[in-house]
Amino acid sequence: MILATLCYVKKDGQTLMIHRNKRPNDIHEGKWNGLGGKFEKGESPEECVIREVWEESGLTIHAPRLHGLLTFTNFKGNNWYVYVFTAHDFEGRLLQEVPEGKLEWIPDDEVLNLPLWDSDQVFLPWLAQGRFFSAKIQLRWRSIYQSRCGVLLTDREVYFLKIPLIKNTDRSHQCNYQIKHRIPDHQRAGN
Repeated sequence: MILATLCYVKKDGQTLMIHRNKRPNDIHEGKWNGLGGKFEKGESPEECVIREVWEESGLTIHAPRLHGLLTFTNFKGNNWYVYVFTAHDFEGRLLQEVPEGKLEWIPDDEVLNLPLWDSDQVFLPWLAQGRFFSAKIQLRWRSIYQSRCGVLLTDREVYFLKIPLIKNTDRSHQCNYQIKHRIPDHQRAGN
């Protein structure tokens, strides 16, 4: 079990994103992500996200807002529990060079057009809804599967289930997604 944080730092209608394009054999290679990482021993989610954002960007965030919890099953061979935050209050100078890639302020209305993980396309809009969310992303590696259009692909499947935390007779907020995302063989877990 891995505990981690993910933060979307916001200012003036923009979101700070990192383009993961520098580390060799990075499973995130070519993707744009928020900032974050693994907990250190004894840290709270808030302490972790503040430290990770500072390490990855040079910015010190204040009062990060917790929006939800994502559970990734079988990611890099482990189950990951990721606390998702936003931060609007920060100080410091943005680092020009970071080991993982390039930091850039992206207009909010362009974020979903970036090369993101498929699951990000689903949960990023939830950040604006103002409700706490919890979701389970089940990663299942398969060598070959039959797609709906009859094409055979080497792929992994991502099953995405949003779990409502508030009892409600209106089930319109409950979502089930099955997302298939193709990644190169050299980026697969265990390779």
